[in-house]
Formats: sequence, structure tokens, C-alpha cells
Amino acid sequence: MKLRLDKYLADMGLGTRSEVKRAVTKGMVSVNDTIVKKPETKIDTQTDQVVYQGQAVCYTEYEYYMLNKPAGVVSATEDKRDLTVVDLIDSKKRKDLFPVGRLDKDTEGLLLITNDGALAHRLLSPKKHVDKVYYAKIKGLVTEADVNAFAEGLDIGEEKNTLPGELRILKAGEVSEIELNIREGKFHQVKRMFQAVGKEVLYLKRLRMGSLSLDESLESGAYRELTKEEIETLC
Repeated sequence: MKLRLDKYLADMGLGTRSEVKRAVTKGMVSVNDTIVKKPETKIDTQTDQVVYQGQAVCYTEYEYYMLNKPAGVVSATEDKRDLTVVDLIDSKKRKDLFPVGRLDKDTEGLLLITNDGALAHRLLSPKKHVDKVYYAKIKGLVTEADVNAFAEGLDIGEEKNTLPGELRILKAGEVSEIELNIREGKFHQVKRMFQAVGKEVLYLKRLRMGSLSLDESLESGAYRELTKEEIETLC
């Protein structure tokens, strides 16, 4: 792939387009051991060797991270008040990362962070009905009647009922524990589904999205890059 030199550097987070243009014109960038002062110079991302202020810059087109999102962090690229999920990715090379979908501020678990817009569209498209599996603690006794209601689809106050959800009771009691597989991503959907059967979600954690399962070795707030196999399976 060929890119303008200023875009190459800006994509790698070395400054804004105007900032890197100034750096280039001041002779602070070399390509294949030759100083280049024209920001519009075309760079082959596969073969050209770019050095910025003495540091080699390798181009990365796409990045894919699995994050175990902690509570209290917002699913956004930037926020004036709160820490965002993108802020947690310290090792990112690109500046255009974003979360694929969103988890509520108080919800934990699996979140994919990437800059691959085509992949995000495939995972989030309502037509795809991608599985999303959650673990939750529920205030109230979850029963087989609830399992049947979820399987039929629930009225959560929208034009259409939800698609059928697969509810599995892990522990029944005053505080029940469940696992739920849904194939939509409506606003506050899991919480609203349980409200529809007269119960309250106390704790919510996403375990899986499509073929991607949360790595159990990741502590809350930790992340890792996706493996080649995980990326291929998602794509």
C-alpha cells in the first residue's frame, strides 16, 4: 500500500498532519536513509524504511485488541469526564482505534478495540445477528418461566419484541446467576429484558461476541492483541 509521508506519520500517532508536515519540511524524516522534505512523498508501507527523529517507524494498518473492560470506564474514544476504553490501550500504535459496540459504564467484560471499520460493521450489523453471551447476577429468583419468556422474545418498549434469547440458570435464589445469549445490541438490552420479567440486573459481564471469547487470564482492565487465528475467525 502506498501513502503520503505525512499521512503515514500521522496514522502512527506522531502528530497531526500539520505537525508532521512541519517536521518533514525541517528535514527530521528520512526514507531509505535519505532525508525527505516533501510531505506528499509516496511511501510504500511494505518496503520503505521510515525514520522520524532518529526512530524507525513501522506502519501498522490495523490493530485488534481484546479488552476485559472494568466498570467505571466508558465505551468511547474520548470523554471529557471519564476514562475511556481506548485510554486503557497503552501500547496502541494508531490514533484511530475505537470500541466495537459499547458496554454500559457499569458493565464489565469482553470488548474488541480496533480501527477496522469493515470488521466492526460486520459484527454490529443488525442483519448479521451475531451472538453475544453475558454472565449476570439478578436480583430475584430466575425461573423456567423466565427461560421460556426469553426464548419467545420480550416486549422492552420498542416497536418489535426482542429476538429470542437463550437464558440459562446457573444458580437460582434471592440473587440468581445466569448466562444469556442474545443476537441483538439494543440500548441497555439485557437490563431491559430482565425488567420485562420483573427483575433487576445487579452485575453484568460480557463473555463472548461472535467467535471471540474473553481470555480468562485477562484481569479487569487488562488487554492483549488478538491472535492471527482470532482475527481470521472474526473476519
